[in-house]
Amino acid sequence: MTYKFIKYTKVWFAISGLAILIGIGAMISNKLNIGSSLVYGIDFTGGSIMEFEFEKGLNPATDELFAAIDEAYPQSVSQITMTDQNTYIVQSRDMSEEQLQAVRGSVTSAIGGYELLRFNTIGPKIGDTLKRKAVIALGIATVAIVLYIAYAFRKVPKKVSPWRFGFAAILALIHDILITLGVFALLRFEVNVFFITALLTVMGFSVHDTIVVFDRIRENLKKQGRDDTFGDIADISLNQTMSRSINTSLSTLFPLVALFLWGADAIRLFIFALIVGIIVGTYSSIFIASPILAMWQESKRLR
Repeated sequence: MTYKFIKYTKVWFAISGLAILIGIGAMISNKLNIGSSLVYGIDFTGGSIMEFEFEKGLNPATDELFAAIDEAYPQSVSQITMTDQNTYIVQSRDMSEEQLQAVRGSVTSAIGGYELLRFNTIGPKIGDTLKRKAVIALGIATVAIVLYIAYAFRKVPKKVSPWRFGFAAILALIHDILITLGVFALLRFEVNVFFITALLTVMGFSVHDTIVVFDRIRENLKKQGRDDTFGDIADISLNQTMSRSINTSLSTLFPLVALFLWGADAIRLFIFALIVGIIVGTYSSIFIASPILAMWQESKRLR
């Protein structure tokens, strides 16, 4: 039995449109309430990072450490993470040497002895530079993907432009990025350099999955009957690749979920971004990229 995916294109687009609108709404809400559409980490905003290792027998709760730092430098801490080595990583606003000494004294008196393993400060200009470079990296990756797919599908039957394959894949990628950003905005999870790394990884995974479907469409176009529409060919190709796409995604998701549940706190948001991106990427490869291509091609035929 051949499932008619293309027949329900409007349903797939409506689901994606709703998800994107919810994400945009979350970004607007964040902008109004916290002054930024996304919760940027110190990589992008600038700030200080400290790592505390307390003496043996001292295992303070993160709330206790937060209160000690807040007493010396109010409303400065943005995040405290406990590592597998029982150290505490503290992210805060820019901290001068005087403020650092005040914080160290407050932590000593409130909790006890410790060793400050590291103290680094990232200026706001460096954060802006990283943000700009992240956008450039995403842009370069997008252009490279379009060019590669157009080249890879240059031998597709001439009735279909290879550029359409490239731009359909990019629209699916934009869909994946917007939904992933929307989830992070909705949950107010921190966006940092690791998040950008996750996005680039998701882009590669999603494009790989999309290319598998597109390649099957290209092969089936060579066998196209006189009465077969492009939508029919897309449906046949999606049915042939569906189990492969789902199995590949599941085999990737299982270890990622395990890492998310039992892995180190320091990489949890990175893993979460990968999980969301891979789920959305698998969806877009099946229900967004191919329907866009079919709709585009059918509109050309009808003109």
